[in-house]
Amino acid sequence: MSIKDLYQSGDWKAEKHVPVIDAPAKVKKGEVLKFEVSVGKQIAHPNTTAHHISWIEVFFHAEGAKFPVAVGRFNFASHGASTEGADTSTIYTIPNVSVSIKTEKSGKILAASYCNIHGLWESSQAIVVE
Repeated sequence: MSIKDLYQSGDWKAEKHVPVIDAPAKVKKGEVLKFEVSVGKQIAHPNTTAHHISWIEVFFHAEGAKFPVAVGRFNFASHGASTEGADTSTIYTIPNVSVSIKTEKSGKILAASYCNIHGLWESSQAIVVE
């Protein structure tokens, strides 16, 4: 087994673990490409001490490039835990990130997320640079 075999995907409208990429389909060369990646857009993902999204990673794979470029890794550390016990804090991180990049080439945004119970999830979205 390889790590690639562990990634799951699905329709984010029916599966709460899939990272959702909200990005324009096209961007002009030289413009900043702004987008969001979230988990639980259509169906809320639990965010408790026992069941939460630990991180989201974002990559950009330009057309013709051998490897993607790591854009960022976003860790979520507040899941209701405190010195009082599980789910006693009033702070719960929402797994949603805003990203801005510039690219001269079309390609794909790749996103991965990790649920501490249900494992690794992935999605992608094509971007055309005009």
